[in-house]
Amino acid sequence: MINKDFFQALEDLENEKKIDKETFISTLETALTSAYKKMYGEAKSAMVKLNPEKATIKIYSYKTVVDQVQDPDKEISLNEAKLIKKSYKVGDIVQSEESTKDFGRIAAQTAKQVVMQKLKEMERQKALSELSEKEDEILTTIVKRIDSGTVYLQLSNTHTEGVMLPSDQIPGEKYNVGDRVKVYVKKIKDSFKGTQVQVTRSNIGFVRKLFELEIPEVASGDIKIKNISRDPGNRTKVAVYTEKANIDPIGTCVGYHGQRIDTIISELNGEKIDLIEYSDDPLEYIAKALSPATVLSVETNDSLHSSRVIVPDDKLSLAIGKNGQNVRLAAKLTGWKIEVKPQSSVQNISLEEPEYELTELNDDEAFEGFDDIDELEEIPSIDDSSDDNNE
Repeated sequence: MINKDFFQALEDLENEKKIDKETFISTLETALTSAYKKMYGEAKSAMVKLNPEKATIKIYSYKTVVDQVQDPDKEISLNEAKLIKKSYKVGDIVQSEESTKDFGRIAAQTAKQVVMQKLKEMERQKALSELSEKEDEILTTIVKRIDSGTVYLQLSNTHTEGVMLPSDQIPGEKYNVGDRVKVYVKKIKDSFKGTQVQVTRSNIGFVRKLFELEIPEVASGDIKIKNISRDPGNRTKVAVYTEKANIDPIGTCVGYHGQRIDTIISELNGEKIDLIEYSDDPLEYIAKALSPATVLSVETNDSLHSSRVIVPDDKLSLAIGKNGQNVRLAAKLTGWKIEVKPQSSVQNISLEEPEYELTELNDDEAFEGFDDIDELEEIPSIDDSSDDNNE
């Protein structure tokens, strides 16, 4: 039968594993009651009670006092009840202690199973609780195995596995078992199969967290990220701004000799990053979002939430980007529909088209935040000549 050593083990579990003993005792009583009913009949009304202070286990059966017994497992006649206690009357519940002599082996086996199951459940809950704090964070992981394109990763300081689907990987990246890889924890799911941690390197959350890791002013909130649009493996546009008059948001993110932005680009496997200074003026914001292209003017139609942008003829392909990538990312970043037109087509625009508000931008406005165009060329992600050739 369950002895003092068992109850001492429960004390140890409470101290070492931080398992609530009362909850554990309740769970164990329910399991032992179920085991008892299986042994002596499911119809019996019985309950197993554990007493840690006295290190005892007792089994009680319960029967309702009736005039005429129809269910002997649950009912007792009034005459029989009065033999136990004269004050019993019809409707009272008679509690009787049952013998545990033949129940010892079953009780010990059941207790062991419950302890193991509860320990496993508590460990899982603890791991889930710790992991839930890591959601929306970046973790450094180790590649454990690769199966059909899906990468399985060992999460640091846990026994839990991270899953990175092909759609969550940066296109073109190759992974090998044993590689250390930074990932963004996208979602933590708890199911009957266990805890599943979905991680990614391809979404905008990963870029946002990289900026927080590498740029203290972003982490502190002195520089805020307004929005991010991304084509994983190719190009990302990040709109930043600050309410601090003494901080240049673009220059701060770039860092001395481009060190900060280069670190982020390296982690993204060479993905180009366009840093855009956010503006409340949609005309200015749209023009900047089309970087690295030069923008001559922007026209907007508020009712359609659309815009028309005029660029030099020789910069049309750069503004649009390969397969429309640049203008698509700019539209996603700003939330405006953007139509790009070459300068030579301005005189041919029909007067019947929707009315737009027009503003013209000079070079200083188009590249605000840089002292001159030469400074712009020092930023690896913003390079007119390379994009002209590649896109």
